[in-house]
Amino acid sequence: MTAWTLHQADALTTLTALPSGSVDATITDPPYNSGGRTPNDRTGASARDKYVSGDAKHQLPDFAGESRDQRGYLAWMTLILTQCLRATTTGGPLLLFTDWRQLNVNSDALQAAGWIWRGVVPWNKPIARPTPGGFRRSCEYILWASNGPVDATRNPIYLPGLFTCSQPRGNQRHHITQKPDELMDELVKICAPGGTVLDPFAGSGSTGVAALRSGRAFVGMEITEQYAAVARARLGAA
Repeated sequence: MTAWTLHQADALTTLTALPSGSVDATITDPPYNSGGRTPNDRTGASARDKYVSGDAKHQLPDFAGESRDQRGYLAWMTLILTQCLRATTTGGPLLLFTDWRQLNVNSDALQAAGWIWRGVVPWNKPIARPTPGGFRRSCEYILWASNGPVDATRNPIYLPGLFTCSQPRGNQRHHITQKPDELMDELVKICAPGGTVLDPFAGSGSTGVAALRSGRAFVGMEITEQYAAVARARLGAA
């Protein structure tokens, strides 16, 4: 059985206790602290207010960490990604989800933390909200970085630079901002075979489930109790 660990705890506090160089890749989807045109919209609304449409039929719970302003978010993400860098082996990759609003600040944070920024991978969502008078918000983005030079001999892969898939629906939806299983199954290939994937914002455990299915180990953190319980159940089943 492939090993996994999930901490129901604050990410930054828990990351500081991880041994240096103990994981082979960091793949994570942090709270975006986005979803509004004004600072009050971003910091005064809950995750459900920002990311769940009014006609949604699910009652998935809110998640923590969604009320920082831009300066606080940049400082916090820099601290988080600094600890992820320390915990990730030399040459190991980082994949970081972001939306368009936070793409710039997240790219600043990962570089301030010491990662080498390698590129941006768009994730196209066929099912997306239309925008009156403008363009459909069809994309989120994955920032790719590495802890020093990439050693392609450890993991000689060729991954696509664009992914197209929709978020889970119906009883397959476990989290407000859950990413598709087929997307995560591809992204975990950036981790060297048999390695360990770190996700400090585990949510419902999709990164970990993909890691375990691929024969990789997993270390995750999730501060929201309800989602930590969902993640443990999904990881156990995987």
